Amino acid sequence: MSELQEAKWYVVHTYSGHENKVKATIERAVITRGMENIITHVVVPTENVVEKTPKGNEKIRQRKVYPSYVLIKMIITDESWYVVRNTKGVTGFVGPGSKPVPLSEEEVIAMGIELPAQEVVGGDVDFEPGDVVKIINGSFAGNVGTVEEVNAEKKEVKLLTEIFGRKSPVTIGIQSIEKI
Repeated sequence: MSELQEAKWYVVHTYSGHENKVKATIERAVITRGMENIITHVVVPTENVVEKTPKGNEKIRQRKVYPSYVLIKMIITDESWYVVRNTKGVTGFVGPGSKPVPLSEEEVIAMGIELPAQEVVGGDVDFEPGDVVKIINGSFAGNVGTVEEVNAEKKEVKLLTEIFGRKSPVTIGIQSIEKI
């Protein structure tokens, strides 16, 4: 296949509890094989949940949104397919007959995956500390926050937003926020 193709998001099924190990293993393989332009992102979707401790306190922890699944943005080539498919803990791609079927951009956004900053049209970082913004997609969609820090290189901002009645810092891509 041509490497001029656009990378697309695919879903990979893993053994239960092996999602983070699979992610780390694939990321290491990408670096050692020099495949950064073919396999661009590996994501284990998570969300913050509040749990009550035995003492009655609230604790925020991250929970996997889709247990046993890892999302990978990649160009399907023989080598990239081989690297992913033969990673320890991977049972196969999601699709008919384990044939990889790409997700649409709408499906990726609906899953709460923030699109990487390089996919932002325009791409200019025009936020600065003190700006009040609204989160428009992802697991915190609808929340309002105040920009604390701006990382122009990564096209991310650190926000202070209210989660479960407490002010909490959240790092989020600029494509997922808009000024109010």
